[in-house]
Amino acid sequence: MPAVSDDTPEAEALLRIALALADAARAATLPWFRRADLHAEDKGTAGRFDPVTAADRAAEEAMRAILARERPDDAILGEEFGATSGTSGITWVLDPVDGTRAFLAGAPTWGVLIAASRDDGPVVGVIDQPFIGERFVGTPSGAWTDGPQGRAALRTRAPRPLAQALLLSTFPEVGTEAERTGFHALASRVRLTRYGLDCYGYALLAAGGVDLVVEAGLHPYDIHAPAGVIAAAGGLVTDWRGRPALAGGRVLAAANPEIHADALAILSQVPE
Repeated sequence: MPAVSDDTPEAEALLRIALALADAARAATLPWFRRADLHAEDKGTAGRFDPVTAADRAAEEAMRAILARERPDDAILGEEFGATSGTSGITWVLDPVDGTRAFLAGAPTWGVLIAASRDDGPVVGVIDQPFIGERFVGTPSGAWTDGPQGRAALRTRAPRPLAQALLLSTFPEVGTEAERTGFHALASRVRLTRYGLDCYGYALLAAGGVDLVVEAGLHPYDIHAPAGVIAAAGGLVTDWRGRPALAGGRVLAAANPEIHADALAILSQVPE
């Protein structure tokens, strides 16, 4: 997957809007977090719980309102309200609450995902955690985080042997039976595997805390923003065959090409 692509006035304009969207989503989600009366609807199928709440919808509506005013020619792909066409070549890929299950449980690992993407990948990516107050940003000129400890540059981890790697995934039951088998073959080779962090796991990879994030069954709005942040921080995001992963599905995010190659050698054996 390409890194964020160029440092131009257009990229600066997109960053300004992306940060405004993140601010608006914070304001829309926080009033709902840890509220006893928060209701969740289940939009899942085949017995899979896939919740949506008023916070999800309010955040996406707030972001779309800004885009309608500031960037009316851009396309939008959002989790809750679908796709809106545009003519500018830029698509805003929005996940208003990534980790709604965590949101329902009161766990602060959910986040807001925002990407301004071209056909070849994100120009700007933002992973925002409103409750913690942390924001992770990828731009053509680099990646940075801003939060309780101030602002700092983001850089992924240096290469290390797979046996020393830290691996994250949201669910232990990764994807299909074949995908679970492949994932656990990788997990058996690393030092530590942790679950349940949703988009925050990708932020930790960009920040140099972990080496790998591996998931399956993702949607485009799950991965555009993380891919933008990770690429700008020096990492890479592909599918389990090393191909672009912007369409979602099976995702392998890695801190560096060396650990990516080690993980890919295992995951690429999983049948498609």
